[in-house]
Amino acid sequence: MQTGLSFLKSFGVTMRRFFESYVDDAKWFFKGGFGMRYSAEALPTRQSPTEGRGIFVVQYPKERLPLPERYRGFPMLLYDEDPAQLRCVACGMCARVCPPQCIWIERATDPETGKALRAPASFHIDIGICMSCGFCAEFCPFDAIKMDNNYEIALFQGGDAFLFDKEKLSRPTSHHAEIHPTAYAEELASKKK
Repeated sequence: MQTGLSFLKSFGVTMRRFFESYVDDAKWFFKGGFGMRYSAEALPTRQSPTEGRGIFVVQYPKERLPLPERYRGFPMLLYDEDPAQLRCVACGMCARVCPPQCIWIERATDPETGKALRAPASFHIDIGICMSCGFCAEFCPFDAIKMDNNYEIALFQGGDAFLFDKEKLSRPTSHHAEIHPTAYAEELASKKK
């Protein structure tokens, strides 16, 4: 008898959530169509644990939820204006603190004197090994490496396909400012002090 009551109670919760989702969809539909369901205005309410009602399914890849600003994807190398002039000085700090040891840096040398230059000749990250911990970005003393928000990197081929070189990793500083505006503003404020 107890099992039957528990089943009916849980089924009632499921049915209530089912009908609440239609009520919530109708509310946002009358505010501007079905596109409003995943708008910036609707998402804080729909994703809230206290205000959200019903069962929600995002029709991926047509509909995408916005990523939180502090989302950590895979590392990216920053440059200010010229893609050939990365902020990276090849100090190797990121490679030393990387737990899975997936970063490899080769320092550039002056062809005439043979002295080491403050630039990487090659910079590789094996994205297949990277665990997106963010230590490389946290410990970089030159703010040359940051975490990107790209998570769609699935490929059909294996091997070296996930071995990203500095050309694949390079992003302008404006990209970092766009995806992490709060962190970028904090960096600018700390540099002014």
